[in-house]
Amino acid sequence: MDAPLDLYRARREELIALVLRQREQIAELEQRLGRQEADLATLRRTISQLSERVGVLLAAGEPPDGEGPSRPSGMPGLKPTRRGAPPSTPPPRKRRGRGYGRQRMRPTARQVHAYAHCLHCRVPLRGGTVRRTREVIELVPVQATVTEHHYLERRCPHCGGRWLPGPDLAGVVVGQGRLGVGLLSLIAVLREDLRLPIAAIQRYLASVHGLALSVGAIVGALHTVAQQAAVVVSDSWETIRASPVLHVDETGWRQDGHNGYVWTFSTPTQCAFVRDSRERAVLERAIGPDYGGVLVSDFYTAYTGYEGRHQYCWAHLLRDVDDLVEQHPEDASVRGWADSLQTLYRRAKACAQADPMRRRCEREACEAAAATLCVPSLGVATAPQRVLCERITKHLTELFVFVEDPTVPPTNNAAERSLRHLVMVRKISGGTRSPAGTQTRMTLASLFGTWRLQGRDPFTQCRALLANHQL
Repeated sequence: MDAPLDLYRARREELIALVLRQREQIAELEQRLGRQEADLATLRRTISQLSERVGVLLAAGEPPDGEGPSRPSGMPGLKPTRRGAPPSTPPPRKRRGRGYGRQRMRPTARQVHAYAHCLHCRVPLRGGTVRRTREVIELVPVQATVTEHHYLERRCPHCGGRWLPGPDLAGVVVGQGRLGVGLLSLIAVLREDLRLPIAAIQRYLASVHGLALSVGAIVGALHTVAQQAAVVVSDSWETIRASPVLHVDETGWRQDGHNGYVWTFSTPTQCAFVRDSRERAVLERAIGPDYGGVLVSDFYTAYTGYEGRHQYCWAHLLRDVDDLVEQHPEDASVRGWADSLQTLYRRAKACAQADPMRRRCEREACEAAAATLCVPSLGVATAPQRVLCERITKHLTELFVFVEDPTVPPTNNAAERSLRHLVMVRKISGGTRSPAGTQTRMTLASLFGTWRLQGRDPFTQCRALLANHQL
């Protein structure tokens, strides 16, 4: 190997020879770069032609290779059928016994029906065999009980001391209120879990339980439950911030006629809600600066600036892809590109590698395949899929996190489901009227939403919460 040339002490002839060699190398590199650019352009044209051919075949109802399942042309949701395959006959339905789906309850009372005398000769009858049973379920309206507590002061005849017991009603009422923990729990369940309006709750209590409460008393009962739940919701926030996977989403919520947004932060066992603006600062305040888990969200700009680990929702992306196909039904290249992207998503979901290194390699392979699908359309200004290709390319490293980490879901459906309850409430009531009402609504939604995720009965949990006096 030749020693490197000292440019400061080299002769003129040596410098000229060096420059000539570098010119030759630069010319050779430029030729190689030109050949690679030509090959890249050829590959892009080939991918575009193949995508267009796939779209044409799919539009004709034929699979790309002439075999395998084809796209169903009937009702959405039908499974694809193979061309030329005979129609399948469903198996005969298994006959089930009478009352198979009816769950019998434990009887609380038993009534025996029998004849006391023979219908022909009037001879007394005794004993008998049970030949048939019938279950009748009835609900007996329970009237509210009003207990008036009298506190008597008594005087000791020996020392003359006067003794008056304190108003200790622990587990019966909350603080100085007059509504028992059972009634408070019932009102909270009717309002939050069953989504009944205040007027409907008022009518129900009057007609079924004979209890006349004002609108203010019912609203005050909800505020009381929310105040008692503040500690539980605060602990829920700590659990959410420590979760390895966190789903985030937002929806509109009006307060006193002013627009705002409700944010949901949910895990498989916890959820919490907060009403604020739609700025990124809300997200940063909620999860804190030290959150180290994976954030699952859609492509809203408040999430795209998040610097931690991220998984974007494939349901939102594929929904936009389907909308694009509907907007360009005659463009075969768009349909072929969309079908190729959906095939790639199904391949990523089907990854069942147990070795972490293999899962990482599969993630990198999916990212490379997605980039290959999108690169040909990036430089074409008239390509309908260009915008979506730019989005995929920009967030490429955050689309296939679920392939490498099996605990991360590919969609943000958990956040969508947690918000569904409040969306239905908003459609009924239109929002809230005051900051206090909003805080109560968010606290109760967080409390009952967590209980629903954990599979707990809201009435018994609410009653236990109020009886424990967690202040």
